[in-house]
Amino acid sequence: MRGVGKSTLTKMHFKNAKKVNLLDEGLYQSYLSKPHTFAEDLSEVKPGDWVIVDEVQRLPQLLNEVHRLIEDKKIKFALLGSSARKLRRSGVNLLGGRALQKFLHPFLPEELEDDFSMDAVLRNGSIPLIWVSENPKEQLLAYLQLYLKEEIQAEAIVRNLPGFARFLPVAALFHSQVINVEAIGRDCGVARSTVEGYLQILEDTLMAFQLPAYENKLRVRQKMHPKLYWTDSGVVRAAKRQLEGLAIEEKGALFEGFIAQVIKSYRELGMLDCDRVSYWSAGKNSIEVDFIIERGKEVIGVEAKSGTEPDKKWFSGLNALKEVGKLKRSILVYAGKRKYKHHSGTEVLPVRDFIHELKLA
Repeated sequence: MRGVGKSTLTKMHFKNAKKVNLLDEGLYQSYLSKPHTFAEDLSEVKPGDWVIVDEVQRLPQLLNEVHRLIEDKKIKFALLGSSARKLRRSGVNLLGGRALQKFLHPFLPEELEDDFSMDAVLRNGSIPLIWVSENPKEQLLAYLQLYLKEEIQAEAIVRNLPGFARFLPVAALFHSQVINVEAIGRDCGVARSTVEGYLQILEDTLMAFQLPAYENKLRVRQKMHPKLYWTDSGVVRAAKRQLEGLAIEEKGALFEGFIAQVIKSYRELGMLDCDRVSYWSAGKNSIEVDFIIERGKEVIGVEAKSGTEPDKKWFSGLNALKEVGKLKRSILVYAGKRKYKHHSGTEVLPVRDFIHELKLA
């Protein structure tokens, strides 16, 4: 994902590393036509030294040279990219398991410390590039345009760019919702198979992710579709062209999406030890639990609510899940400030307390 600080982080940690930026069009064209010149340009790099290759997804074939230089010259590489799409295609050298894959995410509350504001994160997101901007609204719109230009158009990821551009705001409406491929296709005027491809592009370019339905063996009635979450609330609002003040009706989806991203971040950072994360739905009666965290036989149910004063209706999903399966813990995370235990046994936690408990889960 762009703007999360990959280049800044590597510059801080590898100050003396040689840098290769594939956004440099001249360099890109040179390596595209003559990949062997990449190794020639690194001929003076000593064994054990670091080389940073930025936007490596633009030229996946360079990974063959990277692999050879690791083996023959013992050079160390930091390979940065904002999309995994090209790197996942058949035939690409994935370095034989020699590479460690790490993800950078939008800022987490503990990284922002006293600067953390729930309203600000829901309104503008927490991508570092946007967070430090003096004009987040304009920066978000520019961010989305750059995504279309650099990630989608320049790499020829789709044949029908106008169709994909129409798809984005429709997909944004499904943030924190169960995916309905037919409805999305109907609203943006493309085929079902095209929508499925577009959703995969959002995942491959790290703009969104899908959350599968919980497979509750005690009550299997129908195959549930996954839910869609955009990686950042500011980006999803930019996709909808809805960047003014937060509307009450959008806060719920944005808050749930924020909690989904926090859970995903901690899991990928190795700070949340679990086997699977999903959501649970009872089906026809619309009773749901936003997140099911599984670790072995332990199951934790988490419900996310954007309100500041708990309502008894908020506990219906967790209570229903307790009736059909065994929960080790049930947690309701909300935008309020009071931490307490509900008479049903559910722990009611403000965001910061929930994150603390998440690290202990």
